[in-house]
Amino acid sequence: MLSGKHIILGITGGIAAYKSVTLLRLLVKRGAEVQVVITPSGKEFITPVTLSALSGKPVICDFFTANTGEWHSHVDLGLWADAMVIAPATACTIAKMAHGVADNMLVTTYLSAKAPVFVAPAMDLDMMAHPSTTANISLLRSYGNHIIEPAAGELASHLIGKGRMEEPEEIVRVLDEFFSRPMPLAGKKMLITAGPTYERIDPVRFIGNFSTGKMGYAIADAAAALGAEVTVVSGPVSIKPTQPSVKVIDVESAREMHAKCIELFPGSDIAVMCAAVADYTPANPATTKIKREHSDIPVIELVKNPDIAAALGAIKKPDQKVVGFALETDNEEQNAREKLQRKHLDMIVLNSLRDPKAGFGTDTNKVTLIDCAGNATHFPVKSKQEVAMDIINAIMDL
Repeated sequence: MLSGKHIILGITGGIAAYKSVTLLRLLVKRGAEVQVVITPSGKEFITPVTLSALSGKPVICDFFTANTGEWHSHVDLGLWADAMVIAPATACTIAKMAHGVADNMLVTTYLSAKAPVFVAPAMDLDMMAHPSTTANISLLRSYGNHIIEPAAGELASHLIGKGRMEEPEEIVRVLDEFFSRPMPLAGKKMLITAGPTYERIDPVRFIGNFSTGKMGYAIADAAAALGAEVTVVSGPVSIKPTQPSVKVIDVESAREMHAKCIELFPGSDIAVMCAAVADYTPANPATTKIKREHSDIPVIELVKNPDIAAALGAIKKPDQKVVGFALETDNEEQNAREKLQRKHLDMIVLNSLRDPKAGFGTDTNKVTLIDCAGNATHFPVKSKQEVAMDIINAIMDL
């Protein structure tokens, strides 16, 4: 599965760099085209001459070649690659990656990479177990990076413990498995709404809600990982998708979101209405800031916003599916079932605010999936990434 793939092999300054030579050789033998990017300290452990001889390409270490001034574009590298593998990844490099410290070519290339990134940590056992390292690895994992866990054994310090870089053969197996994974949503176009909407009262105030967009973006990432072409119409959020193929269109208000969804839905196979859209908007938003010093307390008249899920349900074709969301505080399942029927949805995802581990702003959620035949599937509290996969699996069953 690696034949013809473009792979960036990042090598950092650790004793496990000697294994990177074998890894490079195995990748090339599998038919991959490999570009080595090495840190300055990495060159203390393995020479660029060896790596260049095996890859057939000049090894990149610096931003430019000192004697010619030739510039090495980390952006172009990031666009070229089908995958980036950092092996070994030292504690120092992992920390820089986690916090965006772009002081060398390898980390800068990582920050520009559009392809999936695989990180193979290698360090002494105490460094591996240190809270700062475990936190940084967790951060990298939350960004969508694939962590190839180190093995336990004798380390360079002659201590025994976890910290040995995984063997090159196993790293190649992980890459092979990744590129051969099934893509059941390949060829499908999915439209997802995410986040809140802001309904302006005046230029500095709005009516909104506590949605962070985490659930919608998790669904987008899960769908893209299975091959779907995903577009997210997103209200104001501070997060980004981890899958580089996900397209994000930013909007602010419910009317803007409605207009964009009506425009995009005819070209979509599946629509997932995950956004927390405001039901009402001010009828006459002020064009200047409403001043507190005014003697009269302002009265804000509200008008209904368009119902996006209902609008799509009304115009969907037989080969299109629309999934809605319901966030309820009372008569939860009954209200969700009524919405499912009223809006002509194929499935509805019921969220509850009764569980403190579910709802806005949390990293976990608890949902019930109800299909158009009335079948309900109840799930326990899970991470939003796991909930996203449950929803995607249910959509594929549709």
